[in-house]
Amino acid sequence: VFQQAARAQAAARPAGLGRRLAARLIDGIVLGALVGAASVPFVTAAIDHIEGKIEAAKQSGTTVQVWLLDSTTSVQFGIALASLFVIGILYEALPTAKWGRTLGKKLCGIEVRDIEAHEPPTFGKAIRRWLVYSVLGLLGIGVVNVLWCLFDRPWRQCWHDKAARTFVAR
Repeated sequence: VFQQAARAQAAARPAGLGRRLAARLIDGIVLGALVGAASVPFVTAAIDHIEGKIEAAKQSGTTVQVWLLDSTTSVQFGIALASLFVIGILYEALPTAKWGRTLGKKLCGIEVRDIEAHEPPTFGKAIRRWLVYSVLGLLGIGVVNVLWCLFDRPWRQCWHDKAARTFVAR
């Protein structure tokens, strides 16, 4: 029984691109909804603060410079960004380290595995994987990161997989 499980684990093949895309879409929607729900009060408060500053400048009758990012708005936007990282670690990194999959990956029948051990990655690798994915996405080069798996052989790794030494298996 143990040898059969070990052989099945070692025989893992990279997951198909369609399944990976579907899983990422599901995870993106769930993560976006959770982060959005947590961030709305803070972003709304920052926008109200900015609108109040603009209205006060209009009513002053003089030409004034209005800074959109100040001590109030930077804290509000910082909290929104922090919620992305905290919820992302709880939704993405923790389940990936524990079970090798998130909700989207479970629904699509795929999982993240360590490239050498063919087991779920450690918590540190799962955090590294998610942070690289998130930071590249926030910097605007996340599309190149995700498309990298189209050309990578044999494991079809994206940059976040390469950083964590993982691959997505079916």
